[in-house]
Amino acid sequence: MVKTRKNELRIPPQNIDSEKAVLGSIMLRKDAMHEVEDVLTADSFYAEKHKMIFQAMLDLSMKNEPIDVLSLSTKLGEQKLLDAVGGNQYLAEIVNVVPSSTNVKHYGGIVQKKFILRSLIDAADYVSELAFEEGDDHMDDILDLAEKKIFGVVSSPKNQKFTSLKDALPEAWERLERLHEHKDSLRGLPTGFKDLDNILSGFQKSDLIIIAARPSMGKTTLALDIARMTAILHEKSVGIFSLEMSSQQLVDRMLSAESRVNAWNLRTGRLSADKEFSQLRDSLDKLSKAKIYIDDTPGNSIVRMKAIARRLKAEKGLDLIIVDYLQLMTTSKNYDSMVNQVTEISRSLKSLAKELDIPVLALSQLSRAVESRGGRPRLSDLRDSGSIEQDADVVMFIHREDKGKDESEKTNIAEILIEKHRNGPTGKIELYFDEKTTTFLSLEKSGMSEFSAAKIADSLDEF
Repeated sequence: MVKTRKNELRIPPQNIDSEKAVLGSIMLRKDAMHEVEDVLTADSFYAEKHKMIFQAMLDLSMKNEPIDVLSLSTKLGEQKLLDAVGGNQYLAEIVNVVPSSTNVKHYGGIVQKKFILRSLIDAADYVSELAFEEGDDHMDDILDLAEKKIFGVVSSPKNQKFTSLKDALPEAWERLERLHEHKDSLRGLPTGFKDLDNILSGFQKSDLIIIAARPSMGKTTLALDIARMTAILHEKSVGIFSLEMSSQQLVDRMLSAESRVNAWNLRTGRLSADKEFSQLRDSLDKLSKAKIYIDDTPGNSIVRMKAIARRLKAEKGLDLIIVDYLQLMTTSKNYDSMVNQVTEISRSLKSLAKELDIPVLALSQLSRAVESRGGRPRLSDLRDSGSIEQDADVVMFIHREDKGKDESEKTNIAEILIEKHRNGPTGKIELYFDEKTTTFLSLEKSGMSEFSAAKIADSLDEF
């Protein structure tokens, strides 16, 4: 007995009876089309003649014409497709096999499920061909094409429903009522810095937030402070992509900031007082419970980062992504200029924020023009970095007058300048930079009475 290969016996997933039931239901009850037209397309059907029939039904529906055996027969006849679908006899047969037209949504769900399974098989074949070709394409390009093909299956018509304004209004009203009743609550993700949250109302979902500054101004420190406080105080989940520092270096910084133990003593092991050990134990306990996930792969690529972020979102839940820093990321294509490369990176990060519906906080270097010009940084200093200014929803600069000066009235005082806020006001706040523990503190917590909350409020009025 000759064995037949298993693959040759396989028939693609399909359910002809459900396809007939959908088409028959629509011919019996025209309104049935409205129940499935946002779920199904002609390609959702396996049988070619069913594809033709459903497309003819869509054409009639768009012209608001009746959809019955007679009108459908006429339409298919005009298109010279009536014989190809089996003639009037087959149309009548379809109508006669319908159990109940009220179940059309159920039948449509079965048809769509089989279509998705067939699409997955097609995607798998496509990915297999990509792998076997072994062309000159960069590996990241191949991975990106494969990932797009697989995730394209998810973007079926069923998942592309519009939202009616009428349906969205009750949710908006509930949100407004909730905000009115709890005036201190934030609409977005809390950063842990009250003055910053007052301006931004927290980090908003799908926003790309940029923190930009020259080196040694505290970009990484501020980002880690936000990650630590939002994870510990508000139990949010944070993914950190660190392209410059190792995970252990980040852990040391967060441990020092949380315990308020001197960072250098922590790194060198010069801990003496029992109080310091007690503070470290408490901080270790808090950080061990924090949902912070670190990827310290150097030269991380956009493709790899997006794949990891999607997996984190699915497996652990994800409320915030931090990228440190943007200019160190790599792209699948080698660009002649850094401007074009960073343009692709910023657009990809904004796309990721929208896809995962979470804020993405990316750190960015500023051009040397700031130092040569002097004074505070401004949005024009980002122009050498491609489309960052255009893609970002919020752009913040860190400015410290004590940097580069022997003496300053504002020693260790950092100005956080919010120069772009797409959906709200701009302004500035002041934070105290604690060099010993490498962390930012609100001025009240730092004990600097001369920089009180009232003075911060006055500075905001300037904007």
